[in-house]
Amino acid sequence: MSFTYEAVGATREDLAACPPGFHPLHVRTRIGEGAEVFHRAAEAVLTWELHRALGVGIEASADRAAPGVDVTVTLAGLVKAPCRIVWTQEESRRAGWAYGTLAGHPECGEEAFLVTRTGDGTVWLTVAAFSKAAKWYARAGGPATRGLQHAYARRCGAVLRRLCAPYDDQG
Repeated sequence: MSFTYEAVGATREDLAACPPGFHPLHVRTRIGEGAEVFHRAAEAVLTWELHRALGVGIEASADRAAPGVDVTVTLAGLVKAPCRIVWTQEESRRAGWAYGTLAGHPECGEEAFLVTRTGDGTVWLTVAAFSKAAKWYARAGGPATRGLQHAYARRCGAVLRRLCAPYDDQG
């Protein structure tokens, strides 16, 4: 299967990337403080633990995010959203990945999950995406669909913060 959009990998260079005709999403959540929080958050994002803790179904062709890994997210037990990892990053202060939509996904576009640790030690999760409806029911949802995407991104941050709370120097 091939990607359903042309700007594959655009979020790697610019999390705010949004090709014409797509809707942007950018949600940044403070997760905690310190190296332990960063490492815990990075592992949770890179191994699908965050997504499983969110309560979504995850089927992946590998235990860890890597370019070319196919991932199917199942929402509410009904909606299957096939994707493929387009990039990953594992550095001392940045770790994450992005996946792009494949045929059958209700949306068309790319979504990134990136954990960063700033110079003062603060750990952040950024969920960034560009998307547009691909299925009739996503189009019918209009602005409500985008609202759900923002709520999901905020929930990612809240769940990751909870997963990392025992490791937080300031918590």
